Amino acid sequence: MTLDSILAERLKFLIRVVRKECIHLETTDQRLFAVPFTSQIAARFDIDPDLAERVEAFVGRWIELSGKYLCCP
Repeated sequence: MTLDSILAERLKFLIRVVRKECIHLETTDQRLFAVPFTSQIAARFDIDPDLAERVEAFVGRWIELSGKYLCCP
């Protein structure tokens, strides 16, 4: 394999990963923001573990995409 073909394969892999991550982020976004996110909703974190989990998933996926794939070194 040449360096160009190795880089092309790596790019194809990254495209597949980013597409999957975008789908997961979109799904989490739809679940989390089905209703407007307010301070009253945020106050329920302690008593609503599902809500807390959705927020954590959204933030984690957002950071993963923006920090690892979308930002330039």
